[in-house]
Amino acid sequence: MYLRHGAFSYLPELTDEEITLQVRYVLEKGWPVSLEYTDDPHPRNVYWELWGLPMFDLDEPDGVLSEINECRAAFPNHYIRLLAYDARLGRQTTGLSFLVQRPKVEPGFRLDRTESAGRLQRYSLHSYAAESPMGKRYGDANRPG
Repeated sequence: MYLRHGAFSYLPELTDEEITLQVRYVLEKGWPVSLEYTDDPHPRNVYWELWGLPMFDLDEPDGVLSEINECRAAFPNHYIRLLAYDARLGRQTTGLSFLVQRPKVEPGFRLDRTESAGRLQRYSLHSYAAESPMGKRYGDANRPG
């Protein structure tokens, strides 16, 4: 299963050179950048862990790539996304968000269907990754076979 998160999620994985081009684009627009990571990619989990502080003072992509690589080294089996904030409207608005890393193995989700009164169907998603404790959701224990 290949989960979709943010912009570019239907394209092949971005290379570091392509990430650098996107970072240059957002920095030229004056948008500050931050990094977030998680091991629970449920579609309704919008609150990921923040890696460091938002990078308000950067004007070149090298510093952002350095932070991305540090986050990758610290969390090799997590999802990592880059967010760029557009403050033109006077509030924090996400101008661009995309993944810069995903785990090698993505366990995926199960769709649970429940029938209720009047044959009404209700659906919920169950993440296979959530069956493992936090920090161990994308290790060797979850590899199929």
